[in-house]
Amino acid sequence: MRRIALNGLWAHKRRLAGTFLSVFLGVAFLAGTLMLGDTLQRNFERLFGEVTAGTDAVVRSTTRIDDDAGPGQRAPIPASTLARVRAVDGVAAAEPSIEGRGTLIGADGRAVGRDGPPKLAGNWIADPRLNPYRLAEGRAPRTGDEVVVNRGAADDGGLRVGDEATVRTPEPVRVRIVGIATFGSSSGVGATTFTAFSTAGAARHVMKRPDAISSVVVRGEPGLSQAELVARLRPALGSGIEAIAGDRLAAERVDDIDQTFLDGLRTVLVAFAGLALLVGAFTIHNTFAIVAAQRARESALLRAVGATRRQVLGAALTETALLAAVASLAGLVGGIAIASALKAMFDAFGFALPAGGLEVSATSALIAVAAGVVVTLLAGLAPALAASRVPPLAALRDAALEGEEGGASVRQRRSLTALARGARAGGARAGGARAGRSRRRRPLTALVRGATALIAAPLPRLRGTVGTLARRNAIRSPRRTARAASALVVGVTVVTAITVVGFSLQRSLDDSAARSFDGDLAVTGGEFEDASLPPALARELAALPQVATAVGLGSGSARVDGRNGVYANADAAALSRLVDLDLRAGSLDALGRGALAVSADEAEQRGWRVGSPVAVVYPDGARATLRVGAVYGEEGIAGDVLLPRAAWERHAPQSADRTIFVSLAPGVGEAAGKAAVERVAERWGAPETQTRQEYVDAAGDGVRMVLSIVYVLLALAVVIALLGIANTLALATHERTRELGLLRAVGQTRGQLRATVRWEAVVIALLGTTGGIVLGLPIAFLLTRLGDAVGIETFAVPVAQLAIVLVVGGLAGVLAGVRPARRAARLDVLRAIAAE
Repeated sequence: MRRIALNGLWAHKRRLAGTFLSVFLGVAFLAGTLMLGDTLQRNFERLFGEVTAGTDAVVRSTTRIDDDAGPGQRAPIPASTLARVRAVDGVAAAEPSIEGRGTLIGADGRAVGRDGPPKLAGNWIADPRLNPYRLAEGRAPRTGDEVVVNRGAADDGGLRVGDEATVRTPEPVRVRIVGIATFGSSSGVGATTFTAFSTAGAARHVMKRPDAISSVVVRGEPGLSQAELVARLRPALGSGIEAIAGDRLAAERVDDIDQTFLDGLRTVLVAFAGLALLVGAFTIHNTFAIVAAQRARESALLRAVGATRRQVLGAALTETALLAAVASLAGLVGGIAIASALKAMFDAFGFALPAGGLEVSATSALIAVAAGVVVTLLAGLAPALAASRVPPLAALRDAALEGEEGGASVRQRRSLTALARGARAGGARAGGARAGRSRRRRPLTALVRGATALIAAPLPRLRGTVGTLARRNAIRSPRRTARAASALVVGVTVVTAITVVGFSLQRSLDDSAARSFDGDLAVTGGEFEDASLPPALARELAALPQVATAVGLGSGSARVDGRNGVYANADAAALSRLVDLDLRAGSLDALGRGALAVSADEAEQRGWRVGSPVAVVYPDGARATLRVGAVYGEEGIAGDVLLPRAAWERHAPQSADRTIFVSLAPGVGEAAGKAAVERVAERWGAPETQTRQEYVDAAGDGVRMVLSIVYVLLALAVVIALLGIANTLALATHERTRELGLLRAVGQTRGQLRATVRWEAVVIALLGTTGGIVLGLPIAFLLTRLGDAVGIETFAVPVAQLAIVLVVGGLAGVLAGVRPARRAARLDVLRAIAAE
């Protein structure tokens, strides 16, 4: 039986080509995803291990505020800590480290760096063994207006040694680039930018105070272990300050990137890979079901000559397992190309990932191959069981799939009639069971038949006889049509659900911006409203004669009531003159240093009301208890918590705005007002100035970018689904060889035959696309009802986008039908007529 299985697989290799591709693509996507995760993990481990190799210990604050957007930040420590560390026995070298934010402006006047990765600034560490950066060109900074930038930032911004540039910290600082550096052996940490001042320059522009630093990096004497060095440092440190080993620092940095970036990236990509495998499972099951039905006579002959059901089942499963193993191993190799393609895709959308050689772990390879084999075996199990249940008597008749579904030949119908009579005479009970199963299938069959007839109704008028034949071919075998369309239904359902949810989120953000923003202009820090605008810019804009009011809205990391996060801060009374926050309780005018405002949803979740005390930890580690002074309903702009600007600026060294809202003076036109604002903003690093309508339209830009990436990832699942349609039509062509030969014999041209098969593919594709849209809409509705946490307030259906999905589905059907149509047209007429 093993030899029969091998021969059967080889004999039907063309029929199983589509299944091979489905398994191959699904496993390749999964393998590529896992490879990309392994590569990034190993690159970061190697990179941080390399750059911290000379650091034996780090002295830092114990207060750390995490957030979802990055590894968080620690409170600064007194600059006097440096002298105490240097005095510890066993310390060979100790250098201050200052870390903060700094947006480098490139030669084209735009901010350097991609959307998402941090834009950092700090000091150049003099000891090369303690400095993670290595000078590649130029020299170290000596004065407060000299800087070194990482090579990736210099290349991206078109900057060279000797150029003058601007760095927003957030105030614009005019600097001269005196050096280009690498991060270890890399141009940087992904698309992160780093600008290094001298220590004095960083204290002035980044830390904003000379008496504080971020940390102290320490190198021990030769022969002194890191653990011993840390033990000696601890007694010299004050309260709230700790010392950790350099190895732990490297591990923490890798863990931070895992938690804030890699884990999320892997989860999303694996989810899409799982979807591709799921869609592939439908195609695999469909193919094996059709092949098993077409080989029913072969299975019956095996039973007739003595093969047991177990042997027939074993042979079928052996074929399936061999196909699964070969396709999965090939998919593992294909994963290399997929991993490179995924990285290129993220680079193209502005989310640059660190470069490095491809890494493949044994665990990831095993997971990918095992997933492909298991999914294929599960998808092929039911057809294999069906093949093992074919009775030996079936060898005496033809047993094609079409006969099973109402399209049998006269000879088949006669055989079936005779068998039915015998069944009634010897086993009415079994016949009743089969009839019951048929009745249970009838509603779904009728639904598919009716939907197919409706979709294909225009074909006779559009294409005449060709259209009529295509329509009848799709209608007469509804089970086969449903099987062919099932994979596409799954893919389009997900596409529809994500499209509608994304559109609803965009509409909610747009509506929120339109509803709450009452001003005329908005100055933003970037596409994702990066908090990098100096608060002084708002004050200078407010002084313009063309401007009536200008108020900044900032954001930053803090801990509110024990929860770390990024929270908004502003002068609430001034903000309320330009932004309608939908006040529910309290007063925004009365907010000062001792009070904050919260959204109604946040107040309900945390049990707050006006007057409730709230514990806050600021970025510098300072702790305060504020009271709830106001509760508002509009959280689209201000978020869940609005901290007082007066208190925030005292405890955030780099207080910055993400948006500055502007209302124009009476009689000032929009164009004139915008020009005046842009002239001032030009001196502050040229942030983008938008009209009210432009600001509203841009509210959902981040969602649109994410959706673009999602659509690219979903494309593979749709491609696999279309392969399923093509494979089904190819198998159906083999199945209808005699019928096609008769059509050619009575005068149908090859072109007409190709058109018939292509139009049948279009009908199936439109059925799958329509079914996916119909199923995706209610799923999307349920998701939007559960989406209040991400700001989805409105359920909106993008009719135009879904119409495009439908049209693309039809066009894809044309492509899916090309290969089966060509194969059908190449059939030899005489051989086709003589076929059984």
